[in-house]
Amino acid sequence: MANSSTAKKNSTGNGSFWEKTFKLREHGTDIRTEVFAGITTFMTMAYILVVNPSILSSIPGVSFEAALIATAISSAFATFLMSFLANHPFALAPGMGLNAYFAYSVVGAMGYSYSEALAAVFISGVIFIIMTATGARRAIVKAIPESIKSGIGAGIGLFIALLGLQSAGIIQGDPNTMLALGDLTNHATLLAILGLFITGVLMTLNVKGSILIGMFVTTILGWVTKTAPAPEGFFALPNFAEWFKIVGQMDFKGLLQIGNGFNMNVLTRVVEVIFAFFFVDMFDTIGTLVGVAKRSNMMDKDGTLPNMDKAMMADAVGTCFGAFSGTPTVTTYVESASGVAAGGRTGLTSFTVAIAFLLFGLFLSPVAKSVPGFATAPALIIVGVLMMQSIKDVNWDDMSEALPAFIAVAAMPFTFSISNGIAFAFIAYSFVKLLSGKGKDVHWVVYLLSVLFILKYAFLK
Repeated sequence: MANSSTAKKNSTGNGSFWEKTFKLREHGTDIRTEVFAGITTFMTMAYILVVNPSILSSIPGVSFEAALIATAISSAFATFLMSFLANHPFALAPGMGLNAYFAYSVVGAMGYSYSEALAAVFISGVIFIIMTATGARRAIVKAIPESIKSGIGAGIGLFIALLGLQSAGIIQGDPNTMLALGDLTNHATLLAILGLFITGVLMTLNVKGSILIGMFVTTILGWVTKTAPAPEGFFALPNFAEWFKIVGQMDFKGLLQIGNGFNMNVLTRVVEVIFAFFFVDMFDTIGTLVGVAKRSNMMDKDGTLPNMDKAMMADAVGTCFGAFSGTPTVTTYVESASGVAAGGRTGLTSFTVAIAFLLFGLFLSPVAKSVPGFATAPALIIVGVLMMQSIKDVNWDDMSEALPAFIAVAAMPFTFSISNGIAFAFIAYSFVKLLSGKGKDVHWVVYLLSVLFILKYAFLK
């Protein structure tokens, strides 16, 4: 009997540092589940350790090695903040889409230097911090109607599934029909489909860590069949000398052209860049937090995520630290849903992700690079299936609720943007309610955001 009690105590971490810090029993979880969930989340977003440095190294003066270390350290720092500050299972890293905008639009097309672009990211992070500290972002979250929250969750699910289907090669782009069926005889695609079935069967049997096990099995099959190259090694020392070349390089004077006199055109361009960083990160983060929390029953009785302000503060401070480290906007990743689906409920999940970022980004990068996209694709598809379930909470009998929710679901994958889905849903909700005589049911924050969204699409490219 004593041995049984001891085993239970060890599995839950009761009385340990982990229990006191993350309140595992209160959240109905244990150390093993949280660690499995953290590894699952990391595996689904480990691609950022390769993709972000690849994008940033296209900028003159930025090496792949420097960008890799900056990506790993900024991701780990922000995720540690999420872990200890908010005690939530969400992971953060430089945002996909925002990094491309940073490198190809702000630095490439608009002509800003790398240092000036980092300064713009830092300023957007400071604005985040101010909005979070004043409660403005929390007010926005509380004002989001339940139908839109449900639509956001389902839309993110469909968006994630699309990413998984693309990565697996099951669907592909087509100039005539936009999307078409991929080559189902391709070995990588076949392995992805096999991995999807393996994961689905494991989840049906309620096997803990099903998503992670499915990824590992698919990866090993890829190595054995030589569909994907096995890692040439497992260990590599980080090149900190390269990273030190880009740390703290923010050029505020150059960005704002201080000392060159007032120029309205310069100010307009700077505001546009900062606003774009701020806007996309803010609503991607809100959408991810609300959508994933809604699906996993993490919301409180008021329909908000506990410690929401702290979660958003982790995102905001992470953005500032990321700019200092040499990366564009750090944001909360929708792939966190894979860890939540695997049972992650506390900051121990994100703590595990942060440790993995440091280990794989700094010392085990050959292993991180060797996990193929067709191995992580089944996890994304499965998570998409799970998140789509929130669509049942929409009142489909009321068109003023159903249409905005549908628009959120449809716009995210079809425009390839979580932010667009949220924006279109807000605008539709405001117009349909107002024009149908139900305008008093709409929170004034929703009207304000709808106007801002309209102005964004009218004046910002």
